[in-house]
Amino acid sequence: MGAGKTAVGKALAARLGVPFLDSDAEIEKAANMTIAEIFQRDGEAFFRNRETEVIDRLLDSHRGILSTGGGAFMAERNRALISQKGVSVWLNADMDILWSRVKCKNTRPLLRTSNPYQTLKDLYDARVPTYALADLSVQARAEYSIDAMAEQVQEALAGRSDVLESVE
Repeated sequence: MGAGKTAVGKALAARLGVPFLDSDAEIEKAANMTIAEIFQRDGEAFFRNRETEVIDRLLDSHRGILSTGGGAFMAERNRALISQKGVSVWLNADMDILWSRVKCKNTRPLLRTSNPYQTLKDLYDARVPTYALADLSVQARAEYSIDAMAEQVQEALAGRSDVLESVE
């Protein structure tokens, strides 16, 4: 949350001339409901199963940049799908960066708690060991613009000829 998955993903897709896809947006479109509504009506287990189905479908049918929700990578089955059909990239941002990006926004339902900083820190501490399993890690820096971060990701991907073709 706040790492820049959507913003950097869109910028990277534009740099590479490929489509940008967002698994959460695709789930909402297919269900004609928000993620929060799906969670409330059908529960997290139902949502996570649909999420895996959508990620699998998108990875099979598109060549491009796929942004997933922060919880998607926590499931081993999703990590395996992503690594088999593409490459996972962790936008490795520290707590200070994440907090600076989300603290003034009311668009993060998970942070609607009495202590949003501690909630974010708890999520961060729980998820970082799993995020570290990503195929590639790209260190975020506070001074990086969205385009600079997209460039860092593109450079990291350049070493993966199985994923990124060189055009000469």
